[in-house]
Amino acid sequence: MIDLCVKFKKKENLIKSKILLGVTLLNSGFYKEAFDVTEKIDTSGLSRALKTDYLVLCARLNAGIGDYDNDAYFSRLYYKQSVDDFKNAEIATPSNDFEKTINLAFLPDSMKNKKLTPQFFYNLIIQRRMPEHTVAMVATRISYAYTDDNKILFLALAAINDIRSSTKETLAVFLLGQELFKLNKTADAYIFMQEAAKNAKFYGARNRAVQIESILPIVASKLIDEKQHEKDKLLIGFLMFVIVAVVLFFLLVIYRRQLLRIKANEQEITEKNIELENVNEKLWESSKIKEELIGLFFKTCSSYIGTLEKLKRRTQRNIKLGKYDDVNAVLNDVHIEQEKGQLYNTLDTVFLTMFPNFIAVFNELLKKEDQIWPKSGETMNATLRIFALMRLGINDLEVIAKILDYSVSTVYTYQIRIKSRALVPADVFEQKIMDIKFIDNRAVS
Repeated sequence: MIDLCVKFKKKENLIKSKILLGVTLLNSGFYKEAFDVTEKIDTSGLSRALKTDYLVLCARLNAGIGDYDNDAYFSRLYYKQSVDDFKNAEIATPSNDFEKTINLAFLPDSMKNKKLTPQFFYNLIIQRRMPEHTVAMVATRISYAYTDDNKILFLALAAINDIRSSTKETLAVFLLGQELFKLNKTADAYIFMQEAAKNAKFYGARNRAVQIESILPIVASKLIDEKQHEKDKLLIGFLMFVIVAVVLFFLLVIYRRQLLRIKANEQEITEKNIELENVNEKLWESSKIKEELIGLFFKTCSSYIGTLEKLKRRTQRNIKLGKYDDVNAVLNDVHIEQEKGQLYNTLDTVFLTMFPNFIAVFNELLKKEDQIWPKSGETMNATLRIFALMRLGINDLEVIAKILDYSVSTVYTYQIRIKSRALVPADVFEQKIMDIKFIDNRAVS
């Protein structure tokens, strides 16, 4: 285009082509070459529009090299020159109403009215229905007026419209990555930085590629550190979980052991209590039996003492009177067998009062044909009395024999014969006899 303009002597088109070349070199990162182009542009007699385009190019070129140098001394000079060039461009072509409204975003907060909010400028851009590339440029410019979430809002809007307009200049997505990195959103920042690097490579913007390459490793390093930190946290959390699980397991084991011990102790206590209850019941039963037997003993002894006393007096009186035949008559009135029978009947009555179901339970242990029941007029027979005395706790055969006026062998024979006919073993038979319940009729009544 420059060659054609020189050939056909089109000065205005020549300057326009040089400005476009300067913009291309600026965007490609060829700052020296861009400065060389701008220095060769003849600015005399330029139209207002071309002069404005020229000054904007110079302003952007000084701002770009200031960012590229990133030096406290030299960058300051370039930024100052950039500001002056923008001011001169404003003088050459004053901003229209829309541009003036956009510039209000850069006023100090103290000078802004209440309606100049980020949402106001966002709606202004959306509602104006501008081309996507223009929206991206306006949104990028407004983003410089804000920080944090508001800045991200406009940069995201600019990046979206760069994609919609197939623009690969990368500024918006690069700045968006930087802001996200500042807000410690490293994973998102890394994604945008990678996208910016791809765009810079595609577009050929060497200056932007250098900027991205200087920042991208830092972002990547921080992302790796964060992921490693997350892994460490996960590992620590897992280890803590394992430790807690192990501790809980041992606590559960200890708790289970203690619970088993408590249950065992409770079981032992229950068994001891049952044993004590059985012992107490047996002691109570024994005490009641002794009370009954002692009562029977004293009653019987008192009766016999009274009888002996009467017999003694009658005998002594007859001897004094010399009535020896009457003495024999008195002695003959004493019927030993009858007295024994009366004693046994009394013993049977007292025993069956204490153990009213003795005979029935006793016979349940025998076959029907071997069962022993008292005859008519009897309370108990000899066999039943032997086992009745055993139930009273008298196990000595000699004692039983003396009480019943039998020989020891006779008592032994009775026992062996009954045990051999029992439905249960001999030792079990004796235990069954001892298990026959004592009933206190007085307590029941």
